[in-house]
Amino acid sequence: MEFCPKCKSIMYPKDGVMQCKKCGYKKQSTTDEKDLITKTARDEREVTVLEGDTDVGLPTTSVRCPECGNNTAYWWLRQLRSADESETRFFKCTKCHYTWREYD
Repeated sequence: MEFCPKCKSIMYPKDGVMQCKKCGYKKQSTTDEKDLITKTARDEREVTVLEGDTDVGLPTTSVRCPECGNNTAYWWLRQLRSADESETRFFKCTKCHYTWREYD
């Protein structure tokens, strides 16, 4: 990673030249552009759903189950979207074990 000597911003590779996007300063690159950029494929994300007795020990809250009307459910949080977005809260009914999520 290189920084612009004029404005101290990050310089980016473009056509064999390191260029500052803020002030336009250009400098001949000493490394190959392919060595600076890496791309990786992301696999499909999996949503964790608790089954069986794995809910033992989870905290409970007072919320109405949409299936049976019970007023108590286990809850847990999972980060499903990017890190700058809020977590998704999941609920599992303590009576009928129906699982649902809370949308913001």
